[in-house]
Amino acid sequence: MTQARAPRADAVRNRKRILVAAGEQITAHGPDVGMDEIAAAAGVAVGTLYRHFPTKTDLVAAVVAEYVARVADDAEAALARVTAGARALDELTAFLGRVIEASVTDRAVKAAAQALGTEPGDRADEDRAGKAVAALIRTGQADGDVNPDVTVNDIYLLFSTAPTEQLPVARARWLTLVVPGLTTQARPSD
Repeated sequence: MTQARAPRADAVRNRKRILVAAGEQITAHGPDVGMDEIAAAAGVAVGTLYRHFPTKTDLVAAVVAEYVARVADDAEAALARVTAGARALDELTAFLGRVIEASVTDRAVKAAAQALGTEPGDRADEDRAGKAVAALIRTGQADGDVNPDVTVNDIYLLFSTAPTEQLPVARARWLTLVVPGLTTQARPSD
């Protein structure tokens, strides 16, 4: 049995550059941006782009999958900080804020994914994120800081309804207003 050969370093770099450029180009120009423009922004030939991603749907799905993986990594890092002694409510709140800020730039990519009918891809990253967020919630509940009825689905609902089209000051205000709904504490006065 032959083992699959690891991709060449330049191929890995090209793929990463293509994914970054695709996210930036879709964000800047919308879901109709052409593959030629994405290739140019990545500094690769269009043939290189198509070798990695035969269709735009494949490319957009990969960009969305990379976003989901970053969210899962962030959730697991937050959980690791809680395990090391950080307060679960603080980490959950900070995680929520980071995901909302990341969603501001990835909003156009998500719109493109919906328009093309793509799925995020690897469900393992979604599962990783969900498990880490669930553990953050359980720890916060055990600490007496998070309402006992808060679920992972509640956090996802907050992500989906966040004012990502608003200015940073409005997003920060939104977070200040919604966090008390997750907690057992009264809202701090402004």
